[in-house]
Amino acid sequence: MNIHVNAEQDNGFARLGITGTLLKATEVAGYTSPKPIQEQAIPHYLAGRDVLGIAQTGSGKTAAFALPILTKIMALGARRRPKSPHALILAPTRELAVQIEETIRLLAKGAHITTAQVLGGVSRNSQVKRLRDGVDVLIATPGRLIDLVREGDVKLDQTRWLVLDEADRMLDMGFINDVKRIARATHPDRQTTLFSATMPEEIEKLAMGLMKDPVRVSVAPQGTTAAEISQSLIKARTKQKRDVIAKLLANEDYKSVIVFTRTKHGADKVTRQLQQDGFSADVIHGNKSQNARQRALNGFRDGQVRILVATDIAARGIDVPGISLIVNYELPDEPESYVHRIGRTGRNGMDGAAVTLADPSEAVKLRAVERVIRAKIPLVADHTGEPDPAPRPRVAGEPAERQERPNGGNGRPNSGRQGRPSGGKPQRFGAKPASAHHDAGRPDERKPFRRRRRPGGAKSPARAA
Repeated sequence: MNIHVNAEQDNGFARLGITGTLLKATEVAGYTSPKPIQEQAIPHYLAGRDVLGIAQTGSGKTAAFALPILTKIMALGARRRPKSPHALILAPTRELAVQIEETIRLLAKGAHITTAQVLGGVSRNSQVKRLRDGVDVLIATPGRLIDLVREGDVKLDQTRWLVLDEADRMLDMGFINDVKRIARATHPDRQTTLFSATMPEEIEKLAMGLMKDPVRVSVAPQGTTAAEISQSLIKARTKQKRDVIAKLLANEDYKSVIVFTRTKHGADKVTRQLQQDGFSADVIHGNKSQNARQRALNGFRDGQVRILVATDIAARGIDVPGISLIVNYELPDEPESYVHRIGRTGRNGMDGAAVTLADPSEAVKLRAVERVIRAKIPLVADHTGEPDPAPRPRVAGEPAERQERPNGGNGRPNSGRQGRPSGGKPQRFGAKPASAHHDAGRPDERKPFRRRRRPGGAKSPARAA
């Protein structure tokens, strides 16, 4: 296909096959030239190939699949069918789904393209109503989409373009069966695209089962972090981390900060501590409603909140310009998540910083992260040899920290709480621990219960009655 365009109007996307309204939208959106992943992926996608894309977080993956999909939908010229999307984009988290729709709306401005979201945690009725007349692009999380497909509120048999964004995370979160079910429900001649910053070998094998002769495009080795991100390591015991992060955040050059924790409880606790220490902070995690999560994110994006504390649901999908610092308050269980966490800064060529606070108990997690990124994180401070900080004076209204107590945690001697199996009865001396009978998560291996019979085989009085 020969494309003739005025050189003054060509920002590089015309040579890739993007024309008309979409080409103008890239200029309005500030896309001065295609990113490497866009240069490699867009021509293959426009040629009808399935694409497996590997690129760093913040490298422009969304536009790499959005622009060719929008081009094909506009060329299709087909009317929308009730309850049916032309294209379906699956994301592992609500935040990423919201971010994808915002990017697509920006790129499709003036092109009469309709979009919709199907996400958990928000009104189902409003989503069903939005889909009633059909849409061009549907962005969804797998769980809610499966529910609507099962109930007949969404039909995918005319869906010709399927995208899995952050595919490694989605296939590793237990969504694989849902994703396969969704893929089977789409048009048999669909075009499939998978994008991610990391793609472990076992996940890639699962992905290949969803694609037909895909072309693999990769602009950086898996796990590569952006060169614009300055990484550093501070060794500190868990009790010291509160003081360490307070000193770190005293630097007012860090105007927009994300602090990552491993658990929801940890995120709430760190947020309370930061607020008590005088910092403007809010929290986002899976136990928060979608509205609460969006309010926190909007406050962070608008600059009303300086610090956003989050679990790994925010490691993918938060694209806020100008994030100056990422703090790994706790290392993630999955080392690949480190790449996505620090990828929230240093986006679109801007500089960023990432600081990791590591307790000695996190040494295994730290080594796993360094294997993924193929580099040692530079050590800038080690507080583990210092004495623990003195207890802080209680602030008015501050809840007391939970103290570890001896003898089972209630302060009473011989309370019998320690050493009990999950059933709550005291453990007999010499008896096997509960784990010997019941492996956690595998109830099918539990030994069958046998009712004790009275001597002589007599039934109990209750049974005899």
